[in-house]
Amino acid sequence: MSTARFVHWRDGDVWLGYFEEFPDYLTQGESLEELENHLRDLYRDLTSGDIAGIRRVAELTIG
Repeated sequence: MSTARFVHWRDGDVWLGYFEEFPDYLTQGESLEELENHLRDLYRDLTSGDIAGIRRVAELTIG
């Protein structure tokens, strides 16, 4: 089983979140559990290769 880091917060009655690796792609849920389920679906979509032009965050070693 793999893991993916995500950022989340509560805004009023909804939970919002995105993956650190894919900060442009936000999703939401009515509970933290629902948000996590939506994030799982989003991650599958983002990593499937079926969607063109997905922007990602990466690290580069310099020097």
